[in-house]
Amino acid sequence: MTKQQRGFSTIFQLVWILVGLLLAAVAALHLYSRYRESRVEFSTPFQAILLSNGSVYFGHLQNYGSAHPELVDVYYIVTQTNPDTKQTGNVLVKRGKELHAPDRMYINPSQLLFVEPVGPDSKVAQLIAQAKP
Repeated sequence: MTKQQRGFSTIFQLVWILVGLLLAAVAALHLYSRYRESRVEFSTPFQAILLSNGSVYFGHLQNYGSAHPELVDVYYIVTQTNPDTKQTGNVLVKRGKELHAPDRMYINPSQLLFVEPVGPDSKVAQLIAQAKP
C-alpha cells in the first residue's frame, strides 16, 4: 500500500467515525426529546382518570407518561340510595378511610384509558374543596 493510499484510508476511517458519532448524537437527541415530551404538566389542581375496569378517580396525577404514574389526594364517587325515598345520590369519598388507609394509588399505565382535567369551577372541584379540612 502506498503512502497516498494509506492517507485516503485514514481519512475514510475518520469520516466514518465522525458519521457514526453524528448518528449517535442525533439518536440521543431524539430519545431525550421523546422523554421530555412524555412528561405532562397539568394546568388544573385535580385530574380525573378512567381505568379500564370502569373506575373513575379524582386526584393529583404525578409522573404521568412514565412507567409508574401515581394519584395522590384521591377521591371517588359512590352512589347511595336512600332506603326510605328510594332516591339515589352521589357522594364524594376521600380514599384513605378504607381499612388499609391508602394515601396514594400507583397505577398500571396500561390500565389508564384517559386523563382529563377537573375544572376549577366544576361540581367535583367544589365537593373536593368542601371535603378538605
